[in-house]
Parts: sequence; C-alpha cells; structure tokens
Amino acid sequence: VQLQASGGGLVQAGGSLRLSCDASGGTLNNYALVWFRQAPGQEPEFVAGLRWSGGRYAYADSVKGRFTISRDYAKKTVYLQMNSLNPEDTSVYYCAARSSWTTNYRQKSEYDYWGQGTLVTVSS
Repeated sequence: VQLQASGGGLVQAGGSLRLSCDASGGTLNNYALVWFRQAPGQEPEFVAGLRWSGGRYAYADSVKGRFTISRDYAKKTVYLQMNSLNPEDTSVYYCAARSSWTTNYRQKSEYDYWGQGTLVTVSS
C-alpha cells in the first residue's frame, strides 16, 4: 500500500484545513488508517485514526471536538478535517496504515506504511 498525503499549508489561528491521504496499491479491507503529527524537536503524536471497514474511530484528546477523520471508499482517501486550529497544531502531519486495527493505535511503531508528511503551519 502506498500513501500520499496532501493539503497542508499556512492558516491563521481559528481557521480550518482539510488533509487528504490517498491510498493505492492494494485493498484496504480492515486496515487501520491514521494520522500522526510531529513538531520540531518533539516526538511523533497520534492525532486520529479509523478502521477502513468501519466501527473504529479514535482521536487524541488534544484534537477531540476540533478534528474529524473520515473516508471516501470510492476514492480510497482518508481525510482529516481540522477546525479551530491553533499554533500548537503546527506540525508535519503524516498518514500511516497497518493491515488491522490495534489497541496500540497510538504507537508509531505499529504502522507498516507511511506517506510523506504535509506541513501545517498555524499563525497566531
């Protein structure tokens, strides 16, 4: 599976962005597709995730109520809608995948497939 992330950019605090993660090269079935982010000098942080076949969603506490993860089956794309952005959301955002949902979904090491990062910068 190949992943291609896009949609990052510069936005003012309080604004919104939508990130996309296009998947190709395989069937997703019960795959877990997630977003991580990493700010300079920081450890990677789990942001949000879902199971492609449905029934599993997860969010970091820091983004609950502001970010929404969703999928488009026909386009094989996962989206991260980010609202009410603040400067602390500034990071490189990565999408990642593994072949099944895991209870350790917050751990970067659980994921086998990674897209390139897309930079989100939130100005104050």
